[in-house]
Amino acid sequence: MSVSSHDVLVTGIGLVSSLGEGIDAHVEKLAADGPRPVLNTEEFAPFLVHPLPPVDWSTQIPKKGDQRQMETWQKLGTFAAGLALSDAAVGTDPAERGAIDMIVAAGGGERDLQVDSLVMERARGLDDPQSLINQTLTNELRPTLFLAQLSNLMAGNISIVHKVTGSSRTFMGEEASGISAVATAAARIAAGQSEICLIGGAFSAPRKELISNYAMGGFLSSGDWSPVFQRRDAQLGFVPGSVGAFLVLESAEHASRRGARAYARVAQVAADRGARTEEAFATRIKALLNEIGADDDEALLVLSGASGCQPVTEWEKSALDERLQRAALRSFGSLLGHSLEAHFFAGIALGAAALHSGRGLAPFDPIAERASSVAPSQALITTVGHVSGEGMCRLVAVDPS
Repeated sequence: MSVSSHDVLVTGIGLVSSLGEGIDAHVEKLAADGPRPVLNTEEFAPFLVHPLPPVDWSTQIPKKGDQRQMETWQKLGTFAAGLALSDAAVGTDPAERGAIDMIVAAGGGERDLQVDSLVMERARGLDDPQSLINQTLTNELRPTLFLAQLSNLMAGNISIVHKVTGSSRTFMGEEASGISAVATAAARIAAGQSEICLIGGAFSAPRKELISNYAMGGFLSSGDWSPVFQRRDAQLGFVPGSVGAFLVLESAEHASRRGARAYARVAQVAADRGARTEEAFATRIKALLNEIGADDDEALLVLSGASGCQPVTEWEKSALDERLQRAALRSFGSLLGHSLEAHFFAGIALGAAALHSGRGLAPFDPIAERASSVAPSQALITTVGHVSGEGMCRLVAVDPS
């Protein structure tokens, strides 16, 4: 499909997950028959985690001093951002990098586990532990901890390491922050307010405080692994996935001036949130499908970001099955894990790469997903937050000429 000057193109992808480093490595594994997840089943048993692969941080973060002052989630995001910029063939000239806008979806920083453990130990068994908790936190926490863990420091580190010094925004709010980042970047480029934008997020899964928080909330899958659409009983919930996912979006006119390759065109982004009752959720999902403009077709690749949490995973699949009966459905969270702030970006990365390569992705779930021999020409990516927020993005293949 040809493009016009105001179209929004995906021209760079940086992706790191338990499956490997780089978008090519992911497509190779996910297009092969019978792809399998990489899991850490021991460290947080009975809960599962998709760990990071071995990463040589110095290839994208050369200075050891920069690496030392970042926690893993910041290094992961900065590393993936570097991969995306390199993949988009963005030059290292400060003037070129300085014209790039940036939108990052970020969660909270990593915690001081020793202080957390001390608080729990001292507060155990007390009828009213609040004053003791406040006193312990006041005396034990280092003020510099907060400065090193601010959510917008991922964007700050990307600016320092990769010299991306255009406008900068950081959104918070778990899955919804990633959805808002994509929608905002695409809208700004389409409106002519930005020519090129680096967007993305990162989630480091093997963090004890996060595992504890999500476990206490009843959100985590436990026991043996199964694909998200097959989880039952104790398996209900999500498996946290370590993911760094960044994209370079730019206008077709700007990409043409640079001679940049395009993976896909962003045709539409839609988002909503509201009550999580079955009727209200179904109404919103149907409205999003209408807005996104996805027609049921064998050449449509549907990448569902379903988490495995119920009942919303079942509700989402029912809506997709009803509307898109001929499309090839794939639950990318089954193999990458659920990566919260980074999840929407990861799905878009996989969808754009599949369109560019002309290769469909193998079924990740042999029961709920059917094989397809049709090369995809469009991709629909969904993300349904484990608590709130829903988003969709439709990508269209572009003429490589």
